[in-house]
Amino acid sequence: MSDDLGRRIGKRRPFESREDAALLNLVRTADRVQTQVTRALREYGLTPAQYNVLRILRGLGEPTPILGIAERMLTETPGITGLIDRLEKLELVQRRRCDEDRRVVFVVIAAKAEALLKKLDGPLAELRTRLLSGATQDELATLIRILDKIREPLEGP
Repeated sequence: MSDDLGRRIGKRRPFESREDAALLNLVRTADRVQTQVTRALREYGLTPAQYNVLRILRGLGEPTPILGIAERMLTETPGITGLIDRLEKLELVQRRRCDEDRRVVFVVIAAKAEALLKKLDGPLAELRTRLLSGATQDELATLIRILDKIREPLEGP
């Protein structure tokens, strides 16, 4: 079993189990990747959560209820309303009330956000390529399968 992480974190003894090594490797790798993504987005004035909302809206291509956005977020976001508030202040989204049910609020992506996402597409594609360049296409496919398998029992219906 490779012990690169153990060496990097100054571990004196081997990990107690493969599960221990795997989980700590997953946490450390996720942190390093997230740090790189956060830095890249910061240059454009966005947080990863804000970027995620804008990508969801662009992908759906239609006004979307706030709860529909929350369900699609990559990370749990308890303060989705505040997140939408901040995006609205930045003039990246607009809110619209549903005509049939005034309790439902739709979020619409603004043209300013579309332009910002277009600017981000290239740099983030380059970042993805750089971050994952150490793995082959087959290894990436295996990684995706393994992560799906680990995450599946943790997700709700």
